[in-house]
Amino acid sequence: MKKVVITGMGIVCPVGTGIDFAWKNILNGKSGIRKITEFDTTEIASKIAGVPVYGKEPGEFNPDTVIEPKEQRKMEKNIWYGLTAAHEAITDAGLLEYDGDKYRVGVSVGSGVGGLSTIADTYKDILESGTTRFVSPFFVPKAIINMTAGYISIKYGFGGPNIAMATACATGSHAIAEGAAIIERGDADIMICGGTEAAVCSLGMIGFSALRALSTRNDDPEHASRPWDQDRDGFVLGEGAGILVLEEYEHAKARGAKIYAEVAGFGMTADAHHITAPAPNGEGGKRAMQIALDKAGLKPSDIDYINAHGTSTGLGDVGELVAVKDLFQGTNVCMSSTKSMTGHLLGAAGAIEAIFCALAIRDNIVPPTMNLENPIPEVGDFNLVPNKSQQKTVDAALSNSFGFGGTNASLILKRVK
Repeated sequence: MKKVVITGMGIVCPVGTGIDFAWKNILNGKSGIRKITEFDTTEIASKIAGVPVYGKEPGEFNPDTVIEPKEQRKMEKNIWYGLTAAHEAITDAGLLEYDGDKYRVGVSVGSGVGGLSTIADTYKDILESGTTRFVSPFFVPKAIINMTAGYISIKYGFGGPNIAMATACATGSHAIAEGAAIIERGDADIMICGGTEAAVCSLGMIGFSALRALSTRNDDPEHASRPWDQDRDGFVLGEGAGILVLEEYEHAKARGAKIYAEVAGFGMTADAHHITAPAPNGEGGKRAMQIALDKAGLKPSDIDYINAHGTSTGLGDVGELVAVKDLFQGTNVCMSSTKSMTGHLLGAAGAIEAIFCALAIRDNIVPPTMNLENPIPEVGDFNLVPNKSQQKTVDAALSNSFGFGGTNASLILKRVK
């Protein structure tokens, strides 16, 4: 079977735009969660979110660097994020001037909800104006989920497989796994993979608040996302994008590409239990992790770090922790949730967290779980990397992503030696 490696990465997220900026802030425990000021939250229970900081300074998000202003008007915000992260990843991989076969370069980038704000704003405009005459001809292209993948292929001329996943909070991980599978079966040499999301809008916040899923620690945003803490009260919605360049190993070596890590294994399962609640004791997630280990040819003791789904919800945190402790008992693994700083980026979460796993392998350091001050009893003596990064040799890392509908994804990355 062909070996698949990561040769480029790009990120737009609440703690920074650009790999170097985001990773530095993650390791320093800096939160990207703040009060929402972009729209009126008076009647919304949760008034906080993790959103990228817009600006022209290094580490800030500026779509003008990649997309012409007149083109931006044809796109939804999630497409801005995806194109910006993709440009960084493609540049990082040395593919901007790629002179190989572009029909062998594909794209696998998805989203959990796509152009939610476009849909909401367009319908509101119709109701208020009493006419449909002013609906933009770009409404549908802005709203549908596969357009980020489409724009990436068009911008860079990549004519290989082009697909978009939509598996809720597991989207980014599934997109990476399918990109790797496409390379493994010989349908492409390179795949641009990941997820993008921009659901922090009035309708998105109203919908998740109606589910009673979101934190209402509105007066203390930076401490609102607190996985495995007894005082957690729900997750914090976030937005951004994570893009990885996956490449067949021999192809990457032949062109002298930088290699971050190997995509070694992947597991996917269904809880077959409930539309939003996890299976008891995280049974579905545990099976996904075991499948990933089996496909990677690794034992639980070979995994050094787990980036948890870890959303800061009552049932989810407990189920994942119980499953991990059961599967990895007797090992030296540690686990943290970077969502304590970024919030939950839904369809982009698995992609940015895979990036953090690759960087943990590169730098031999694991990021912290912030705001873990009063751990739930299930934690015991398990190392959740509370409140401060830890130096540790990381040869293999596992990333979990679990989504509404009971879909589970576990991705294993390992050092290429």
